[in-house]
Amino acid sequence: MADARTNLLYFGDNLDWLRKHTNFPDESIDLIYLDPPFNSNRSYNVLFKESDIRDSEAQIHAFEDTWAWDKEGRVQDVFNDFMVHAPQKARDMLKAMVSALGNNDVTAYLTMMAPRLVELHRVLKQTGSIYLHCDPTASHYLKMLMDAILGPQRFVNEITWKRYGAHNDVGQGSRHFGRVHDVILFYSRSHETAWTQAFTPLTADYVDATYRFVDPETERTFTTTPLTGPGGASKGNPVYEWNGHTRAWR
Repeated sequence: MADARTNLLYFGDNLDWLRKHTNFPDESIDLIYLDPPFNSNRSYNVLFKESDIRDSEAQIHAFEDTWAWDKEGRVQDVFNDFMVHAPQKARDMLKAMVSALGNNDVTAYLTMMAPRLVELHRVLKQTGSIYLHCDPTASHYLKMLMDAILGPQRFVNEITWKRYGAHNDVGQGSRHFGRVHDVILFYSRSHETAWTQAFTPLTADYVDATYRFVDPETERTFTTTPLTGPGGASKGNPVYEWNGHTRAWR
């Protein structure tokens, strides 16, 4: 990052640090992974104590106050400021959700997240990516905010993070399926986003079970599969020729 110190842990409210542009200038970050406290369960906010106990207590108090539409007007102040300074599409989206859902814990959560998402978009490089880790109680609302801020065309994947155990409350008489996953929303900054496809080696058992045929001339093993693939203009309109016929991928 130009004019920015690296290899540091910045402790505190990320919005405060992000708005200090000398620390995080525009388009300076390659990769953002955001794992904010989940509105659905405040016990997720596991905070650690520092040598200065007052700083930790202040942070705990801030987290406790963040996810409720408070009587003192803290969230309302953030909402009002966002309506003045945020990009128009982001303002329209947050205003519509608050208008439709009312002043409650969910919209307080969205209101406190919105300015952070705007700042994170600002600092993300054109080749950068952002991953937002959330849970199903808010993921659909956060996706709408992300669509408004980054653009719906910048959405890449919704990743399902399955928990190790069931973590459901069936033993306490719940009347729903087990809630066993989180959601990670993956967005790119532009079509120039850097990407390296990850592969893992095929297991010997898979190779033996799948590549069961042998070419008599080369003695190489192979498998059979329908000759299909992704097509369309976004893929360059790929075609293939077989047995004297030309076909488009479908």
